[in-house]
Amino acid sequence: MDAPIDALGRSAPFDLQAIGSGLVFAESLGALGGVLREQGADGAAVVQAPPGTGKTTLVPPLVANLAQAAAGDRKPRIVVTQPRRVAARSAARRLADLDGTKLGDRVGYTVRGERQAGPATLIEFVTPGILLRRLLADPGLEGTAAVILDEVHERGLETDLLLGLLAEVRQLRGDLMLVAMSATLDAPRFAALLGTDPGGEQTQGADGGGEQTQGADGGGPAPVVDCPSALHPLETAWTPAPVARLDGRGVTRLFLDHVAETAAVSYADALAADPRIDALVFLPGAWEVSHVAGRLRARVGPGVEILELHGQVSPAAQNRAVSGRKPGDPARIIVSTGLAESSLTVPGVRLVVDAGLSREPRRDAGRGMTGLVTVSCSRASAEQRAGRAARQGPGKVVRCYDQKTLGAAPAHQTPEIAVSDLTGAALILACWGSPGGRGLALPDAPPQAAMGDAVEVLRELGAVGEDGLATDLGKALARIPADPRLGRALLVGSALLGGANAGRTGSGTTGNATAASGAGSNRLAAEVVAAVAGDQRATGADLPRLVSALRSGKDPASRRWADEARRLDTLARQAGSGVGLSSVDMPVVDMPVLDVPAGTAEQIGLVVALAFPDRVARRVPGDGPERYLLTSGTRAGLPAGSPLAGHEWLAVAEVARADGRDAAGTGAVIRSAAPLTADTAEGAAAHLLLDSVEATFGHGRVTARRERRLGAISLSSTPVRASAGAGRAAVARALEEQGLGTIGWSTAADALRRRLALLHRELGDPWPDMSEPALLSRLDDWLGPELEALAGGAATSGIDLADPLRRLLPWPDAARLGELAPEFLEVPSGSRVRIDYPAAGDDGGRPVVAVKLQECFGWDRTPLLAGGRVAVQFHLLSPARRPLAVTDDLASFWSGPYAQVRAEMRGRYPKHPWPEDPWTATATARTNTRK
Repeated sequence: MDAPIDALGRSAPFDLQAIGSGLVFAESLGALGGVLREQGADGAAVVQAPPGTGKTTLVPPLVANLAQAAAGDRKPRIVVTQPRRVAARSAARRLADLDGTKLGDRVGYTVRGERQAGPATLIEFVTPGILLRRLLADPGLEGTAAVILDEVHERGLETDLLLGLLAEVRQLRGDLMLVAMSATLDAPRFAALLGTDPGGEQTQGADGGGEQTQGADGGGPAPVVDCPSALHPLETAWTPAPVARLDGRGVTRLFLDHVAETAAVSYADALAADPRIDALVFLPGAWEVSHVAGRLRARVGPGVEILELHGQVSPAAQNRAVSGRKPGDPARIIVSTGLAESSLTVPGVRLVVDAGLSREPRRDAGRGMTGLVTVSCSRASAEQRAGRAARQGPGKVVRCYDQKTLGAAPAHQTPEIAVSDLTGAALILACWGSPGGRGLALPDAPPQAAMGDAVEVLRELGAVGEDGLATDLGKALARIPADPRLGRALLVGSALLGGANAGRTGSGTTGNATAASGAGSNRLAAEVVAAVAGDQRATGADLPRLVSALRSGKDPASRRWADEARRLDTLARQAGSGVGLSSVDMPVVDMPVLDVPAGTAEQIGLVVALAFPDRVARRVPGDGPERYLLTSGTRAGLPAGSPLAGHEWLAVAEVARADGRDAAGTGAVIRSAAPLTADTAEGAAAHLLLDSVEATFGHGRVTARRERRLGAISLSSTPVRASAGAGRAAVARALEEQGLGTIGWSTAADALRRRLALLHRELGDPWPDMSEPALLSRLDDWLGPELEALAGGAATSGIDLADPLRRLLPWPDAARLGELAPEFLEVPSGSRVRIDYPAAGDDGGRPVVAVKLQECFGWDRTPLLAGGRVAVQFHLLSPARRPLAVTDDLASFWSGPYAQVRAEMRGRYPKHPWPEDPWTATATARTNTRK
């Protein structure tokens, strides 16, 4: 064993030699201990080691020994984060076993709703959410000597936040040791974040990651300690399915059946070679795990135990799955989500069957939806999954996809901060005093749009003030381990359903009260929040049915749900009564005063609507599949056969992007909801109520309707008379959007506009600009009376824009309008022909005169307009008024092209004159027989 381990002596709290026996990372303990001891009490390091090497088991006791050596008589605590509850429990149990002590004494854990730790605990494993709430309650982390962040490569949102917050705490305290551990080759990013420059100030690169250079006094990135891989030989087999893995509804059942069959066949072959082998099957979610586990139970028979490992099974079942096979136990296939990918080592596994899929959060900003989507797992995840088969001996991975699919997969999992709803994160940052993450060195900066949306949600909840910092209510919500919206629903719902306000009527009004008024026996709000925040799936999107099943105890998750509901109820009471909180922390909230019959599904809907008023939904009338319109403007379908079908109003707890029948052509489907009454919908989302008169200008006149809306949902629409102001605004909007054409240009008005436009183009001021933008910018100068008439209800049919345009004529220059741009041109035949001027905005257009060729005989010069600046262009026509020639030089035409025109036309039109000499012929509009 390396000297740094021996140098700690047997008086150190943990016997690293005994704990590290047989673990690969034992070879790296000396290097890690050396760099941490060299830096002192505020040392920092990054451990880069593949899964299964023992870093989670060995690094905490090493750090505990170092901290104890520096602390003297004090008993410092080491806090270790694990991204999942099952991982925290498993890691604590394993270390306590190796230490030979009872779990909860020297080694313990704390996860949501469960704690096995006490005053004598030296190493405590926690989930990131637990540590975040501790930081908010105790920013200095007094009594904690070191924090170890495990599995930072997974880029969980809470772990990313902890990196930024703890780096700041370490900088301020000067005696907090910080270690980050990664299972993939991205350690330099985290080393940069944990390091300091010579001035002690952390910096952040343009890409969001840390970026430091080594300083002369030792500043720069934190040291990285590597560990060699512990892999034994690994065989890879590829068994792609003949069917699609995914369709519009998610993972296909046929693909899951393929995974189950592949696992059964592969495991039978493996058992034949070595009966001690266990198998591990990776699937993206709990539903897929249950489906494949059921298929395997029917396929392999009673001689093989099928265990499920995911967040919805009980802690006891999770512990059994990760504890390994005991003597006499049957062979095992563990069917797992990504839980077993890197943060858990399952003993005995020598065969891995990988579906190649994972669940990742995605945010749909356009629809205001965030949820988990099924995608191909990253290449890093695929390698970690495969490596699970070769930790304890030669192994095999069977991939249920082809090599091309793996090659096309992303290198790493997308960081949650880039794709998740950030409401909870924004609240934590507001409570920390860094609104939006300002001033924190995070692995990746949060997207501005997503963070802006999150802060806006918090403002609507009353959780942050105008300065972006947390209000008293926001601080209370941050103590509740749930989305802030669910936290507010817990506080307000508890007050409404269990306290003094229950039974009061008066929909649409609100009362101002503290959550203390909710101190009653009714804990329905806590039950609903626990169900919505949990992992359980509501069959047919029927949330009331799910709550009923959980209450009955028949659902496998009933016990955990009941424990969580009790804990949330206690938190609501504490927040309301001030127990454990100062009086200033007691949140004051606006509560709708509603009358919701007790014991009804509508009470569940009320709690959901309080959490997600933007998801209050109304049924869209019509035949076919059920469709609902949410107050946010999103449309979503209801699963076929849902018991909720037919309800006019729903409170939607979960909505997700989807295709297929259930989405009903909307692109989204409701996953969980409860019914509402109309009054409850309006009361719970009262801040979205809008009662306004909306005037519009269309079809030639102003009309108005009185609209009552709940967000995007129209409640009623009644015709009314528009006020003068509303009429003017409607006309102005229409003109801005559609232009002056919405009023209409008469022939006379259009002709005048074109004449004035030519003069402005050729002569400039004082002739007015006739372009659309220019006219719209001067409406009051020339169209004021007509606009007032339209605003008052007059029809456009009674308005001719020619007269208003004359108000723009410049005087005294206007007297020359007929000279500079005449409306008609007299030709040699005596006819007065209208001049067709180019459209306003046509910078190169010419005034055109379309006239029969015979009417221009003898005309040897082309007329000029605009003071001699523009020549008229002639369209010389046949007797049938079809164009024969286009020219602005009549003399050239008579001398040249006319001869060819005459030759072609005299036979076709013999009754019309086609003289050989057009110069001396008499111009006429008549035929030869009419002289």
